Amino acid sequence: MGKPGVLLALMTTAVLTSGCHYYYPVPEPCPAIAQATAVSVTVAREYVAHMGSLRLKACQDGVCKEAPVELFHGTASIDQGCTPDGVCSATASPDGTMIGMLMLESLTEAPMALTATGTSPGGSALPARTLDFRPRGAYPYGEHCGRFVTASVILDAEGLRQAV
Repeated sequence: MGKPGVLLALMTTAVLTSGCHYYYPVPEPCPAIAQATAVSVTVAREYVAHMGSLRLKACQDGVCKEAPVELFHGTASIDQGCTPDGVCSATASPDGTMIGMLMLESLTEAPMALTATGTSPGGSALPARTLDFRPRGAYPYGEHCGRFVTASVILDAEGLRQAV
């Protein structure tokens, strides 16, 4: 193929590929983040000293799951600022809370009944705490990326409450 043939092939390819973009727009990307079907619990800093062990029971749509919850140290993000060229960073710092999760088979926005039981560090039973609430659905990455449903609660001396 001579120079005129190569030039014609390049021009045709350029026209066809630019035309394809017009008819087939590229969708906005979504983060590759899977949603955990779980109830997350944060034990408030003031209540951590009273917790030795924690057990959660969650009931939704006629299905219940109960299990011990392993607790880990909670953290807060500390802003470390931005550089002049726009690179920003943060670090995690312990905040005195404890966090854990009860994994579920499914999670919807239907009403949920949650019961927390546990023991003190000395082994005595803590009062059972209950909460009836609705998990929340939101589109944190835009509607094109799908709806995320979350069930998050806080446990303190007053009882259970839904996290904001």
